[in-house]
Amino acid sequence: MEQQVVFDSKLIQRYDKSGPRYTSYPTAVQFHEGVGEAQYRAFARASNDDPIPRPLSLYFHIPFCATVCYYCACNKIITKNRAHASAYVSHLQQEIALQGQLFDRDRTVNQLHWGGGTPTFLNQGQMRTLMRTTAKHFHLLDGDRGEYSIEVDPRTVNESTLVLLRELGFNRISLGVQDFDARVQKAVNRIQSEAQTLEVMECARHHGFKSINIDLIYGLPLQSAESFARTLDKIVAASPDRLSVFNYAHLPERFKVQRQINEADLPTPEEKLKILQLTVELLTEAGYVYIGMDHFAKPDDELAVAQRNGTLWRNFQGYSTHGNCDLIGMGMTAIGMIGDSYAQNVHGAEDYYQRIHAGRLPAYRGVELTNEDRLRREIIMQLICHFALDIPQLEKKWKIKFMSYFAAECHELESMVLDGLVALENGILCVRPAGRLLIRNICMVFDQYLRKDPAKQKFSRVI
Repeated sequence: MEQQVVFDSKLIQRYDKSGPRYTSYPTAVQFHEGVGEAQYRAFARASNDDPIPRPLSLYFHIPFCATVCYYCACNKIITKNRAHASAYVSHLQQEIALQGQLFDRDRTVNQLHWGGGTPTFLNQGQMRTLMRTTAKHFHLLDGDRGEYSIEVDPRTVNESTLVLLRELGFNRISLGVQDFDARVQKAVNRIQSEAQTLEVMECARHHGFKSINIDLIYGLPLQSAESFARTLDKIVAASPDRLSVFNYAHLPERFKVQRQINEADLPTPEEKLKILQLTVELLTEAGYVYIGMDHFAKPDDELAVAQRNGTLWRNFQGYSTHGNCDLIGMGMTAIGMIGDSYAQNVHGAEDYYQRIHAGRLPAYRGVELTNEDRLRREIIMQLICHFALDIPQLEKKWKIKFMSYFAAECHELESMVLDGLVALENGILCVRPAGRLLIRNICMVFDQYLRKDPAKQKFSRVI
């Protein structure tokens, strides 16, 4: 696959509208309370009965943060009192036991991730307890054979923490940075020195972490192309294996904490585009591959390799090399994917505690995919992960004639062909270099729910 992306500001401005990030299809907007605990249990049982049961991926949501970052749209609990984590860990252990009863023990956990919030808010004893309980109820892999990752706030860890995380089996680490500029950090209430971040990166390498990811955000208050370039130069010099460079979506009407941001300090749309262009150019010149959406990786990183091999997948944690797994989400607001279904846990801590205390799984809403959903999910996932869709292969698998089945979609694609976003070559719908930054727009063409009622869909802007 041609590993290239072209920045065309006029095209980007023309296509810049709101749309899903497609960490799932159907998206969470389509989740409903008709899919709850009983349905989730049935999905789990059915997954064990597959001729070749899929391996497992476990996601744990740790919601605690000691301070609030004003840009954050995650489900979180802000507290400096570390004792508040005790009740959560206790209930999470109970959920692990409940979930473990549903899945055959010979199904290996090929992927595991602690996200948040700030997972390293937990003390070392709580971390040990959580991993020990997981190993008791699920078949974890040893010897670094699994992909076990954790999100880390560099302000909350030291060498002792990193040593423990390696001991517990974590071999990948993701560090939140966002921006090194002191003015930007103050404006978003995340004061984090460059030295803290680089020290954690070096220590992680020293103790054998296989992959280091850095999270950045563009579009934050007081950012400019010039200031963000300085951050990027420092990050490139530190040479992480992967980078996630997210677009800040300012939605204060939905996320109250964002009201702390002075809207007048946000970069103009023109400046934001300059930052994006600079980011793409600087990172690709430094040798990183543009994976898609917000993600970049070194050419030998597993994400880049999976994309070249056609095995890349996308889920609620972003791009993944383990699309063949059933994903079990644990903790408040966590989302799982079992077979052809999605299920999400309750949002509030008290509701979560009550359900767990009653011996109930906390899944309260989700969706079971129809055949039409599965077909469109396959199209969207191929496009967003591989920038290409093999139409003859799709027709053979689904027993359809693509051009007639998707007549309305093909008509909509015509303008994208003229604009150079996509092309049809030898039966392959290819996303051209100019269309890769606009991959969400291309995927949206095949989203039947956007077509049915676009007024009800509320998403961030694509750029």
